[in-house]
Amino acid sequence: MQQGRRPSTAMVYRRRRVALGGIVVGLLAAVTFVAVGSPGAPDSGAPTVLTSQAPTPRLPELVEPSPVLAADMGAEPVPDPAVLADVLAPALADPRLGGRVNGQIVDVATGEVLFEQAADRAVVPASTTKLATALAVEISVEPGSRLTTTVRSGPNPGEVVLVGGGDPTLSSAPGGNVYPGAATLADLAAQVSVAMGAPITAVLVDSALFTGPTTGPGWGSGDAPSRYAAPITATMVDAGRFGPEDDGVRSGAPDLAAGRALAAALGVPDAPVSAGTAPPGARLLGEVSSAPVERLIEQMLSLSDNVLAEALARQVALAAGEPASFDGAAAAVKSTLERAGFDLSGAVLVDGSGLSVVNRLSSALVSDILLAAAGDPQSSGRALLAGLPVAAYDGTLGERFDESPAGGVVRAKTGTLNGVSGLAGVVQTTDGRLLVFVLLADQVPLGGRFPAEAALDEVATALAGCGCQ
Repeated sequence: MQQGRRPSTAMVYRRRRVALGGIVVGLLAAVTFVAVGSPGAPDSGAPTVLTSQAPTPRLPELVEPSPVLAADMGAEPVPDPAVLADVLAPALADPRLGGRVNGQIVDVATGEVLFEQAADRAVVPASTTKLATALAVEISVEPGSRLTTTVRSGPNPGEVVLVGGGDPTLSSAPGGNVYPGAATLADLAAQVSVAMGAPITAVLVDSALFTGPTTGPGWGSGDAPSRYAAPITATMVDAGRFGPEDDGVRSGAPDLAAGRALAAALGVPDAPVSAGTAPPGARLLGEVSSAPVERLIEQMLSLSDNVLAEALARQVALAAGEPASFDGAAAAVKSTLERAGFDLSGAVLVDGSGLSVVNRLSSALVSDILLAAAGDPQSSGRALLAGLPVAAYDGTLGERFDESPAGGVVRAKTGTLNGVSGLAGVVQTTDGRLLVFVLLADQVPLGGRFPAEAALDEVATALAGCGCQ
């Protein structure tokens, strides 16, 4: 175990409009829109990717919370590193964690490393990869930008072309109930019906914005389609689900499924659907836009949404002039973070979601990402913080920490793959000190997912309850 002062991170951030209302209990009012369901759980022939135009379905008004961090943040006592190590040792040695936990704990106010254990070892990060994706999106894409889906006239009379702009949240439900604030097919179809003024005979689907393979390097054969992922295409509805409330295996061809959903919404469910493109100068028949990108980041993190993560990573690629593919997105995320001052030595990124077993990140790097987001109220990390699940309250932590005093105190991104369990976020100690913590167990026993999660929760609970003076 070593400790010391963290070198400052040379970050250049874009302005963020929401005050730091994103930490521990005081943040809850600012992020309740992230959870799905109840708590616990320009005109041209080219596709328009990002636009500042407001969509027809409007988001609920956000309450701008007062900052929960005082101007004198850092006046609270800092945990003593030696005492902290002693307090955490029993929980970190829990056999449910497989004998190897890579981790780091850092004081947000000073950047002092209070605890680390193999923090520079690059390991499979699972879904904590989404933290890297999230910050790269915040750095490179304007937070109020939206992803736009359009419909244009086709090459033949009666044909329409659904042109994907990379928004997987386009909803088949009037209220966008999978992704709150999502654009809807109903709105898009209504615009098209009025603009078309003639019978629709066929739907073409243009997903050319995204290129390359639709599944990632190192994804398992059962990862897409599955209940938690789908092949990544530029045109999707409900992130590839067969319905807004369908929790089963998703479509293996989500772009064509989106075309069929549009045909149904247009009242021509039997119309043929196929891949195609709009001719040059094709007339715009309708367009809808997603929730702001910052909101998409929050939803992606809270729900650990793999499809949304991959779609957002491709926006980083487009911003960097890279192909909107797995390779292009991974390269863009890495280069974006490196230009921002992060040390990615030893890091391997091949996707944006963390589904790949090829990814490698160190807990020190993940900690740096969280520290950059938490340490500067004017940073680009507001959506990252706001999207972190709250222990025992929402997202992927909604059913964890139920009996723990750390409920509502810990905010963290989960990460799970076979043999890997991770938890990385922020916590306020019993003395009020704000800390960043990263825990990555990468030798979890086979079939030991839930025991390992419980063990990590106990480590986080011990940290939250530790004044450690």
